[in-house]
Amino acid sequence: MPSPQLRSNVANVLVIGTGAAGLRAAIAAHQAGSEVVVVGKRRRDDAHTVLAAGGINAALGTVDPQDSWQQHFGDTLREGYFLADPRVVELMATEAPAAVLELAEWGAPFARLPDGRLDQRFFGAHRWRRTCYAGDWTGRAILRTLAAKVAELGMTVIDDQYVSQLLVADGVCFGALAFDLETGERTVFLADAVVLAAGGHTRIWRRSSSRRDENTGDGMYLALRAGCRLQDMELVQFHPTGMVAPEEAAGTLVTEAVRGEGGQLKNALGERFMARYDPERMELSARDRVALANYTEIAQGRGGPSGGVFLDISHLGKDAILEKLPRMYRQFLEYQMLDISQQPMEVAPTAHYSMGGVAVDPDTHATDVAGLYAAGEIAAGLHGANRLGGNSLAETVIFGRRAGEAAARYSASRDVALRARDVVRAADQELSGFIRHGRQFARPLQRALRDTMWETCGVVRDQAGLQRGLERLAELRRLAADVDVRPTSEGYADLAHALDLRASLAAAEATLLGALARTESRGAHQRRDHPELNPALRVNFQARLDGTGRLAVDARPVPAVPAELAGWTRPDPDLSVAGRLLE
Repeated sequence: MPSPQLRSNVANVLVIGTGAAGLRAAIAAHQAGSEVVVVGKRRRDDAHTVLAAGGINAALGTVDPQDSWQQHFGDTLREGYFLADPRVVELMATEAPAAVLELAEWGAPFARLPDGRLDQRFFGAHRWRRTCYAGDWTGRAILRTLAAKVAELGMTVIDDQYVSQLLVADGVCFGALAFDLETGERTVFLADAVVLAAGGHTRIWRRSSSRRDENTGDGMYLALRAGCRLQDMELVQFHPTGMVAPEEAAGTLVTEAVRGEGGQLKNALGERFMARYDPERMELSARDRVALANYTEIAQGRGGPSGGVFLDISHLGKDAILEKLPRMYRQFLEYQMLDISQQPMEVAPTAHYSMGGVAVDPDTHATDVAGLYAAGEIAAGLHGANRLGGNSLAETVIFGRRAGEAAARYSASRDVALRARDVVRAADQELSGFIRHGRQFARPLQRALRDTMWETCGVVRDQAGLQRGLERLAELRRLAADVDVRPTSEGYADLAHALDLRASLAAAEATLLGALARTESRGAHQRRDHPELNPALRVNFQARLDGTGRLAVDARPVPAVPAELAGWTRPDPDLSVAGRLLE
């Protein structure tokens, strides 16, 4: 099939992704004087950020004046099992207050106290109340705020664009090739610098809080192929509470705000079982511990009829639920006709967040490829082996801004614009090669991959299962070479699915290899054949393509914690969570 005519689009900075990280990067680059173009697969007000429900963290101290950025730093590093980069954590903790106040100034409708200051709620494993929120739809509120700011600044945003390849010549990124998901029209986006804000890879598990065609690892694959390293891909957060029914909603997030507002977890025997796993913090324990507790109760036969445990918020009362958790109330009515003010929800762990991703410089979020930056869930460094709820939204706006500013500086330093026509031609030809008749279809292979990852690399793992996962991956890769792709009048979804499958297979392999290398249990990574934490494995596992195109994994030591901050990472012996569950 002949290639469609290539269009071209030229800018100083190209941003790939229209979630919070991408839009904040675009605003920063624009305000630094760059001409910016933003492209995304979905509508700019419906990117994955809208699914972030519970809140955004900042040590404002409005409710608990004792809080400080140092305490936020210590909580994040300690609960991440010391695999996070201390510099990234420090930047997040110190810059979060200004970032949240900026969003409020731009119109984000955060909940406020009677005196007008921003309200803050507890989230699991935080020492103090530092989570600002807009009901239980905080991500949507933030994304709408950023989208409105982008519109106010008159910036160019192009929806329905699927990026098939980053354009790289001699180690320098100079843009990307994309096609329109409706028309198939191809565009060469030329830019001095590119910010990649394309999300994670949690959709490659059967139960996931992501929607279809999101978080398939496509951004990670783009970066890997361009010459970047992927770090800590095995460190995937399984949120403790996802819906279990109906099937089309299985995995849909039940926000941590339910537990933050007093939700209690019980098994089929009526036991409030968190007393066995973390009697001090109970339901406000860290996500990895609550997820493992839920998994264990289910695996040992104390689950409910749909294979979950029960989360009960009914004691809060309907009026309070509608004020604090309006989205959850409507979500269960819509999918199950269940009134959560009267009955408990049945929930189970769901793949929720990629804590690993592209290896970046802490301060600028520059990658190994000149002119290429990465921010948001696609980037590694902040969360280590367990992400604290509320830190991800802070990450998007803080490091989105930093990446956008760095990209603008890089663009301003360029004397000439790079345009390697042979690289563009090869990318175009490769994309055309995917359009063909075949004996396989992408959707069933995607489902097989998701089943494989859930069965072999889920909440609890072992060497035999991980090896089976790699073997099954090899078979799926063979089948994927014969996928049928035929664009129709309904659009180019087939082509997007084939590219998603290619990316997911690479992301899955990097995850399985990292999980095999990490022969310990640490945070969200649980090995039944290596149940103890190994102090010698306080390392980041990084994967990159070797000279033969195969993935190679090696270990890098985690940078040291600054001496002046080390004391904040120690557990607080005086910490009591009594009374926290009923705020």
